[in-house]
Amino acid sequence: MNIATFSFIIVGVLLNAVAQLLLKAGARNVGEIHLTLSNLFSVGWRVATQLPIIGGLTCYVLSVVLWIIALSRVDVSVAYPMLSLGYVVTAVGAWYLFGEALSVQRLLAIFVILVGVAWLART
Repeated sequence: MNIATFSFIIVGVLLNAVAQLLLKAGARNVGEIHLTLSNLFSVGWRVATQLPIIGGLTCYVLSVVLWIIALSRVDVSVAYPMLSLGYVVTAVGAWYLFGEALSVQRLLAIFVILVGVAWLART
């Protein structure tokens, strides 16, 4: 894998992680959703007009574009596991931005993911 392909994958993964964090921020702004037929439109409008959600969806679209470019250059069996880096970025971002817990068990799981991705990238 060359540096350009690796860059497409990494930037795509980062955009995907940013998308998750933006969607979470937007969901926090909306509050807990209890969807019924009577509130379907009002809840849908509140969700659709949240700037963080719009930004998150935009990041998703951009990440898919980069992902398709990456898949045109590398085997999916190599690229797909690298998406797991997004779990790491998202967990750290959620801890930093939203105060979500990062327990020892979660940190160990993140370490295992990082080791696995580093090992895979060397193949």
